[in-house]
This record gives sequence, C-alpha cells and structure tokens, in this order.
Amino acid sequence: MPRLGAHMSVAGGLHLAFARLRAVGGEALQIFTRNQRQWRAKPIEPEERRLFLEAWEESGRPPVAAHGSYLINLASPAAEVAEKSMLALADELRRCQLLAIPWLVLHPGAHLGSGVEAGLARVAENLDRALRQADGAGEVLVLLETTAGQGSSLGATFAELAAIIAQSRHPERLGVCFDTCHAFAAGYDLRSAAAYAATMREFASHLGLDRLRFFHLNDSLQDWGARVDRHAHIGAGRIGLEGFRCLLTDPRFASHPMTLETPKGEDLREDRENLALLRGLLGRQGQARGAVPSPG
Repeated sequence: MPRLGAHMSVAGGLHLAFARLRAVGGEALQIFTRNQRQWRAKPIEPEERRLFLEAWEESGRPPVAAHGSYLINLASPAAEVAEKSMLALADELRRCQLLAIPWLVLHPGAHLGSGVEAGLARVAENLDRALRQADGAGEVLVLLETTAGQGSSLGATFAELAAIIAQSRHPERLGVCFDTCHAFAAGYDLRSAAAYAATMREFASHLGLDRLRFFHLNDSLQDWGARVDRHAHIGAGRIGLEGFRCLLTDPRFASHPMTLETPKGEDLREDRENLALLRGLLGRQGQARGAVPSPG
C-alpha cells in the first residue's frame, strides 16, 4: 500500500521530525532541511547529521523527501535573483546528499511577466547550473512539483514540466512530485474514477509515470481550475474522498510515498485524523504498521 505520512517541523533539530512522524503513525516524511524563508543556511554540523541518521534508522527508515526553499525562483528574469536561486538550490542538493535524502521537491518558479517559454528555458538552464554546482550530490533527484498556476507560476500543466525536463542536459536527475490540490486547482480533475483516469493518462502522455516519485495529499479549498493554491483537510475540500480513493487504490502507486501538507496544530491531531481517513479509504490494507491511534 502507499506509504502515508506528513510534512513535519524540524524545530529543535532535524532528527525530531521522526518522533513527530511516529506520533501520528506516519510512514513517509517531508521536511525542510533549513529555514525556507532565508537565503543563507547554517551548515549541517556532524552531530546534527549523526542524530538525523540515527533517528531515521530507529524509525525503520521511512522514505524521506526534503522541500526546497520558497525563495528559490529559477525562472526569475532578474539575474541577481536567478543567481541566488541557483546557488541556494545547489546548497540544498548538497544538504540532501549529506543527510542521504534521495529527493528534493522544488517549485519550478515564476516567470514574472517575461513569458512562459522564456521562463521554462531559464528554469532548465538554472537547474542544470545548480546540478553542476552541487558537485558530489549526484544521488539526489530533483522533483519538480505540480503547481496551481497562481500568478505567473510555472508547472501548472504537465506539458510545462515536460518542457523543463526536455530542455535540461540532466533529465536523469529530474522527476515529479504530484500535489493533488495544485493539480486540481490547475484544471486537472480528480473527483471521479473517470476524471482521475483521464488526468493520469494525460500525465503519462507528457511525462511518463516513471517520473512520478512522490505525492502531496491535500484537498483544495478552491474549486477545480481556480488556479489558487489553498490546501484543505482530506475530504473537507472540493476534491472529495472519491478522488483520494482513486489515487490510493491505484496499483501503479502502491508503494509510493505520499505526505500531507494540510494545516495542523502543535498536538498534530489533524495529521492523525487525515491519515486515519486516508487509511479508511484503503480498507483493511490501510492499517498502518505501528500506527499511533488518534486520541478520543
């Protein structure tokens, strides 16, 4: 069955994300390896790395992805921003390599009025530059995330993601992270078996399902095609439970990691509730290995 989990805070130390994941019975993890709202990142110290790797081992080695900084915009027409973005991405790749994290999820960027084609070309060029700059981080795969298409954001269509990969000199280093809220808001319907099947056929035709390595499971506060990125709890948005049932029971993704990015408080109650709901859609096979039951 899919490995269900959540994006977790690393407050107090990177290694503490695993304890938070265990507290909700999660089996897949996404984290930021640095403050995502600052350009400069403090280096990962040897002790920090040791604690992270030990905690990962003690947790049974669930699949882990890192999410790139929100500041990174490889499509920016401003040379200074593009350069800072490229260097920040290279640093994130090196951090992932140091922590043995195999995937780095990245928003492709926004063209800021300079045009889609020009923006896509800049993304591919700056991606390649970052991959070369991050020498020694060759085991880390960059996963381009599907976006809602808000503003001038790129990656709202499967064709745009395919264009970035086609223009890159390192396509073997690139994959895709499918965000259910983003795809739905961008105009890809998931609400019924027929709609879900059509969306996945289109994905396969542009990118090939082998590119799809990771999922973000988020319902959408906004309606289909609204091109607005607003996450909702599972079943509480416009996608609805049937769409998630179709994805979770798709045998092609039976072992893929899928993480929540839904709102939550410090007690993580919402994560437990969302994961329980998702596992309920799977039936008996959805009982988590070592899951922590929801209180009350």
